[in-house]
Amino acid sequence: MSTVSIGPLRHFHSVRENPRCGLKSKAFKPCSLNYCSQPSASTLVFHARSFCNFRLPKKHQAIRATSTTDANLVQTFESAELFFKETFPLKRTETVEGKIFVRLDHAKNSQIWQLIVGCNLPGKWILHWGVSYVNDVGSEWDQPPTEMRPPGSIAIKDYAIETPMKKSSSSGGDGFHEVKIDVSPKSAIAVINFVLKDEETGAWYQHRGRDFRVPLVDYLQCDGNMVGAKRGFGLWPGALGQLSKFLHKAEASTTNVPESSTESRDPKQESRSLEGFYVEQPIKKQVAFDNSVTVSVRKCPETAKSNLHVETDLPGDLVIHWGVCRDDAKKWEIPAGPYPPETIAFKDKALQTRLQPKEGGDGCWGSFTVEEGLEGFLFVLKLNENTWLKCMENDSYIPLSSNDFYIPLSSSSLSAKSRQGLSKGTQIPEKNAEEIQGESLSVYTSGIINEIRNLVGDISSESRRTTKTKEAQESILREIEKLAAEAYSIFRSSIPTFAEEAVIETEEPKPLVKICPGTGTGFEILCQGFNWESHKSGRWYMELKERAAELASLGFTVIWLPPPTESLSPEGYMPKDLYNLNSRYGNIDELKEVVKSFHEVGIKVLGDAVLNHRCADYQNHNGVWNIYGGRLNWDDRAVVGDDPHFQGRGNKSSGDNFHAAPNIDHSQDFVRKDLKEWLCWLREEIGYDGWRLDFVRGFWGGYVKDYISATEPSFAVGEYWDSLSYTYGEMDHNQDAHRQRIIDWINATNGTAGAFDVTTKGILHSALERCEYWRLSDSKGKPPGVVGWWPSRAVTFIENHDTGSTQGHWRFPGGKEMQGYAYTLTHPGTPIVFYDHIFSHYRSEIAALISLRNRNKLHCRSTVKITKAERDVYAAIIDEKVAVKIGPGHYEPPSGQKWSSSIEGRDYKTWEAS
Repeated sequence: MSTVSIGPLRHFHSVRENPRCGLKSKAFKPCSLNYCSQPSASTLVFHARSFCNFRLPKKHQAIRATSTTDANLVQTFESAELFFKETFPLKRTETVEGKIFVRLDHAKNSQIWQLIVGCNLPGKWILHWGVSYVNDVGSEWDQPPTEMRPPGSIAIKDYAIETPMKKSSSSGGDGFHEVKIDVSPKSAIAVINFVLKDEETGAWYQHRGRDFRVPLVDYLQCDGNMVGAKRGFGLWPGALGQLSKFLHKAEASTTNVPESSTESRDPKQESRSLEGFYVEQPIKKQVAFDNSVTVSVRKCPETAKSNLHVETDLPGDLVIHWGVCRDDAKKWEIPAGPYPPETIAFKDKALQTRLQPKEGGDGCWGSFTVEEGLEGFLFVLKLNENTWLKCMENDSYIPLSSNDFYIPLSSSSLSAKSRQGLSKGTQIPEKNAEEIQGESLSVYTSGIINEIRNLVGDISSESRRTTKTKEAQESILREIEKLAAEAYSIFRSSIPTFAEEAVIETEEPKPLVKICPGTGTGFEILCQGFNWESHKSGRWYMELKERAAELASLGFTVIWLPPPTESLSPEGYMPKDLYNLNSRYGNIDELKEVVKSFHEVGIKVLGDAVLNHRCADYQNHNGVWNIYGGRLNWDDRAVVGDDPHFQGRGNKSSGDNFHAAPNIDHSQDFVRKDLKEWLCWLREEIGYDGWRLDFVRGFWGGYVKDYISATEPSFAVGEYWDSLSYTYGEMDHNQDAHRQRIIDWINATNGTAGAFDVTTKGILHSALERCEYWRLSDSKGKPPGVVGWWPSRAVTFIENHDTGSTQGHWRFPGGKEMQGYAYTLTHPGTPIVFYDHIFSHYRSEIAALISLRNRNKLHCRSTVKITKAERDVYAAIIDEKVAVKIGPGHYEPPSGQKWSSSIEGRDYKTWEAS
């Protein structure tokens, strides 16, 4: 058979315009890339993180590219019917650098001074500012006098002013915004305080994590965030004296300032000689650009080969990592040649090809010919050594067979070829689409739901031989509708409202039929049934048994018990013989008894399964503990091979190693088989209803999916705990990267397990400790944790045996625990309450909040509308039934609906709709 050069057979130009990426200023230097799809009716969502585990080896096997040409075959491909074509919209964000400028100078032809605050980055900038008076120079702000406020200023309660920054007419650049504030030397103002806010992104910009402070008197002490003061003096000489060394100096006053006396002085007698200054503060901002990737497939009628053309307007030198698959398993393999130029093999599993630049340099393209009989084409785009583009957590998949069911990315209709597979065995992707920007999301989602209704009807009509009650069928239908609507709000919604939640059925989900194991009913309220010291009693199971009825009366539906196995550590987290259930908490008979007691009062029980690591019974010939005894008498093949402490002979770890014990290699078939048998034995022998999975960072979530499928728990939650994002010791407002890592793990389990919402806990810490309640709303106006992206899989908590108890690794702010519970017990997600808090002076308040949640039938997918997120108060309305506020600030629910006060405590309050 003749071969053909797979150069530019044909250019299929992108349907999207070129990226808007021309920033003229040299100050705008791209620092990082974070890709996500343009909101559309897509099934693919791209995020530029290090999703792909492939790493280029130092040496690659060169692949011979074809050099022969067959004009007839080229013409055949060009004239062949277009089998598939789709444009994947991408929203690329770059971090650009800019500066905040602060200047104090004389106003023209006037004795009045002017404070000018400017920024050279594009955006909708707001100056949020206030003053401190001479007799009160603490941390509290006051509003400035009316004559000092620039036009367009808006009062924020009684302590601040917000003034829109306008484009400067003198700077000569479109991106420069500034605001001018008149300052009288005779005023009683000691300090001007301010922060900048970008209305486009909701981001706040401060000075080293604190407010900017411009002193106007000589006697203020340095607190590290003064602007324009001279560093090195105990007192601050001259109002706004010299340039602070904490900031970059662009131009400074040359006035000599005499050293100030260190003696105390009366502020009222202060001689005020203002001195001009100019300082700069570097800042960074995420700027969005639109790009796209177009993939088209043509079938050769003579050879049945497929020709794929990939074209993108993404900038840079791109590499496509690609392969093919032969069935729905989507297992990568290398197709038969020939291959495009500049193609290398990667670990005998895939190919890597450098895409060719387009004429004019605006993007790049590649063309690929593959043999017949293939199911699909798999690819990942590589932008640089650290940045890959994938389809959510999966590889990008292009169908090559008419049997594939495929929902296109930018069209609400299926291609003719793709529709042919609908009647043959449809697969409905879950949680892999984003909202449509600029269109009615509810209308679009309703259309999708109608498609699913028709689909379920077709499946039902073709499967009449199976006996399903109408009630069961309706339950399945509700679950599919619920998941279809939820899919559009999982990843980075571009709409800062919650209109999309309107498509979710108003009727609360009823778990008539188990649709997906591990995800529960949506109405669970969890209790952690132990703390770090519980093992010391030696009879903890029996103590819990005595409290089963009491916990049920409080409204709990699930209890999480401690690890049951024999362990080197008394707490149970260093397991040894997995089938030995005689632990410090009690023996196996007592464990069965306590589980039975909770079942009798209607509470389900979660077992704490430590699957990441296991302590050995024997040493190998080198004296290393990696040989096991008991029923699961594994050898060192069960231990990962990349932890030098334990010299395992298994494969490399699929996650982060826990160095205190041998990490189990879950890629080994015998290991997974044994663990599934053990988990099933626990379900049957003990009666566990579900799992809490310890340290799931240590192994791939796909293995968890395997264990969940084998044991079919009613509920499962994983502990994926790593550090949030900080800058100079201050928590960043944007924690998207942190919650994305948790989302990625949940996705790897195929959504069969939830995860503890560590992101929300960390943000609550910072918001409550620092009185920065604005942190509880992200840039889209949604909750900033996992609960804002995937609420049905978020398990919210404020404390557990690690963070609190006697360990105290990350203790919740003292005295503010009830604010935390007022948040978690009213919001979507699945809340969990720590044992120490239940049996404390918080008991009655926690019980009241649980009763409120149950009475209003709030659940893990409840809708939340954030109505206020300011410095000292956060407020939200949940399901239009419950309003809640936390923080010392004032809030009342909107007057359009009748509300009655429900629960009130220290710095929190709830209302119920009448």
